[in-house]
Amino acid sequence: MIRVVVVEDSASQRAHLVKALEAEGDISVVALAADAGAVLAVVQEHRPEVVTVDLQLPGGGGNHAIEQIMAFAPTPILVLSATVTGPQSEAAMGALVAGALDALPKPARWTVAAEAELRKRVRALRGATVLRHPRGRRSGPPDPSKGGRPMPVVAVAASTGGPPALAKVLAGLDGLRAAVLVVQHLHPDFIDGFVTWMARASPLPVQAATNGTPLQAGAVYIAPGGTHLKVAKGRLLLDPEPRSLHRPSADELFRSVARGTGARAVGVLLTGMGDDGADGLLAMRAAGAHTIAQDERTSAVYGMPRVAKSLGAAVEVLPLDAIAEAVKRSMKRVTG
Repeated sequence: MIRVVVVEDSASQRAHLVKALEAEGDISVVALAADAGAVLAVVQEHRPEVVTVDLQLPGGGGNHAIEQIMAFAPTPILVLSATVTGPQSEAAMGALVAGALDALPKPARWTVAAEAELRKRVRALRGATVLRHPRGRRSGPPDPSKGGRPMPVVAVAASTGGPPALAKVLAGLDGLRAAVLVVQHLHPDFIDGFVTWMARASPLPVQAATNGTPLQAGAVYIAPGGTHLKVAKGRLLLDPEPRSLHRPSADELFRSVARGTGARAVGVLLTGMGDDGADGLLAMRAAGAHTIAQDERTSAVYGMPRVAKSLGAAVEVLPLDAIAEAVKRSMKRVTG
């Protein structure tokens, strides 16, 4: 049996693909995924021989899913998407550059011939040689929480001017043995694009946070729009309450990390307008966490980090290009 994971956001398409792939008895669909952010965990759990991936996925898109698989669980990937119009199409070439081995147009109407071609392509990929994405070689293996202690957490928040600052910080966190939680004040419509941007900048796997996901060392979780990102008992919690000015809120993230992780955490407050995050960063410092605020010279808007500094919430106030190394240095003292 050829073990296959199907990644497709349409429920009707997933059902049809399972039926088509298993029609002749030599292919078994062992798991399904509907969101780019969830794909890596599914592939790591089920270890399929082939993965089929649609390119139009929530949570960062199909190419993001492909890159994460090839960085951390290299597996032969067949792209199956309506955006692929031929082997030389832009969509096909982009997927191959991301790490897929083959790309097949997804027909508007499935025929017997189209289903047979799908099975043929899957069989051809079984046992194919795959290479790890270069980004995967720069990151260390996940480090599980030791001795029942909380998973180490790095909590990072930003607002105005945040995306490029966050990209700079994440790019320097290679080898980090902690879960990274990110809050960026952003309209919900822009979250998928933001996740994709951060995934390309980061040496660690990046995904949109989903409720109940267990924290994993060496992974980055981006808060979705319209809800708070919190930590509870080693898992991500998406909570619409309280109905504050900002959802997600930096204060809510930092306070939850202070309660759940204490001294095994680092808090980072980057550029942004207003004061969100300052009180939460103070709570993290009071709980024993190491706390960092971006300095005025490198901040696009020196609002949130200024208030944090004035409250005494930041152990260190640093220029942007020094923050990643400070995070790793502090986290090394926690993880050993």
